[in-house]
Order: sequence, then C-alpha cells, then structure tokens
Amino acid sequence: MADGYLKRADGSSVQILVTNDDGINAPGLVSLEKIAAELSDNVLVVAPEYEQSGASRSITLSKPLRIRQLEERKYAVEGTPADCVLMAYRQILDAPPDLVLSGVNRGQNIADDVTYSGTIAGAMEGSALGIRSMALSQSYGFDHTDRLTVRWQCAEAHGARLVRQLYATDFDASTVMNINFPDREPDNITGVEVTVQGQRDQNLLNILEREDGRGRAYFWLGFRRELSNPPEGTDLRAIYDGRISITPLHLNLTQEPALEGLRAVIGEA
Repeated sequence: MADGYLKRADGSSVQILVTNDDGINAPGLVSLEKIAAELSDNVLVVAPEYEQSGASRSITLSKPLRIRQLEERKYAVEGTPADCVLMAYRQILDAPPDLVLSGVNRGQNIADDVTYSGTIAGAMEGSALGIRSMALSQSYGFDHTDRLTVRWQCAEAHGARLVRQLYATDFDASTVMNINFPDREPDNITGVEVTVQGQRDQNLLNILEREDGRGRAYFWLGFRRELSNPPEGTDLRAIYDGRISITPLHLNLTQEPALEGLRAVIGEA
C-alpha cells in the first residue's frame, strides 16, 4: 500500500489528522481510519470522547478540556470536533498536519446540514488553521426496504481514491472538500459529481414532545426522511440519484451578490 501513499516534497508520507463528531467509538471513525491507512503511514486520531452531532464549529469555553490517550497515536478529547483539531494542532503534534480528514459521519451532510454539522466543523477548523481539510459522510435511510443499515463499505471502497484525487488538485486550504457517499453498495453508485450546496425543506423538522417520570415535558428534534425534488447539480440531487457528491465549501459566509445593492443603499443614507 506504500506506493499509494500521499507524499511530501521530501518523499515522506503526509501526516493525516483524523477526527469526527460521532465520537471516539463510532463505526464511521473505524471506516475513516481504514481510508487514512490507505493514504499514509503517519496518521493521528483525535476524536470527541462523546458524540457531538450537531455541535457545528463550537469550542469549549465554560469548562476544562481533558485529553485521554487510548493508543500511541489515538486520543479522545472531552469536547467538540473543533476542540479536537485545536488540541491536536496546539498540544499533541509538534508540527501542523498536512491533511485533516473528518468523519466518516453516520448520515449525509448536505444542503443546510453543513451549518449544523460537527463533521464539517472539524474540517472547517483545519481550514481555519491553514490545513487542507476534507469531510466525509455516509448517507443512509434512503433504502425504503432497509432504513437502519449504514453502508460503511461504500465510503471505505471509494474514500481513499477520492481523497487521493482531490489532494492531487492542490486545492487551497481555504476550501473544505465536503464528500458525501450515497446509500448504495460500492458497485452500485452511478458516478461522482462536483455539486453546489442544496437547500433543505425545514418543514421536515419534527419536534416530538414527551413527558418524563416527573411529569415534565421534554423534546426530541429530528428530520423526517422524505425525498424532495432538488435541482440538478445540487448535493441533494446527486445523493438521491446514487452519485457521490463533492462540494467545495469555505468559511466566508459573505453573500457576494448582495454587496453592490447594499452598498448603494447605505451610500445614500
């Protein structure tokens, strides 16, 4: 496998930092470790001690962070994915990694999900630190005959090849590559597509109200898994149609088309 390793200019293997938001014991992290092992013999895993789904790019400010070493190059952090990347960068490593891989998330991170996602945030934190970063997510729940099984084998079969191809493009660290694998067997995908971020129907959000043993209300948030009819070229359409979606993202949230009109209005004031 060494012939397929990503290389630095001096011929040594690149250093890959692996993180996620589903936690240190998540099966998707196992999948990402397999993918990273195909790309380098210099891999460090730093992941949250507990699940951090939906944590976005939050960092822990109100309590101390604790790091637990599990193996020689594997650590758990009592914090968010962004905390994990920061701790790896500032406390564990002697030099910045060459690549951050975040995932493989249990479930797709497409459309509006990217602003909620701790998986995306782990990659975004790497990007903010000037490190080339990618987020990987495995869709599930689209097979109406089996909505609970996560086909990790799809990400495992195609992940290393795609990361290798993207890394070879020498993309700028300000861009985060968001890779989503469809809910398909590895040999049943219909292609790979570079996409734009789609838009989710927020009316699919469910809020379930229940009552605890003391009679107090509590709530569960979750999205109904219903297919919409998104436009061609979006991450949503690609995943619906069984294609791997690759969407370049960045931290700058400025709405560029609004600038000229807004400046004209403010300039008149």
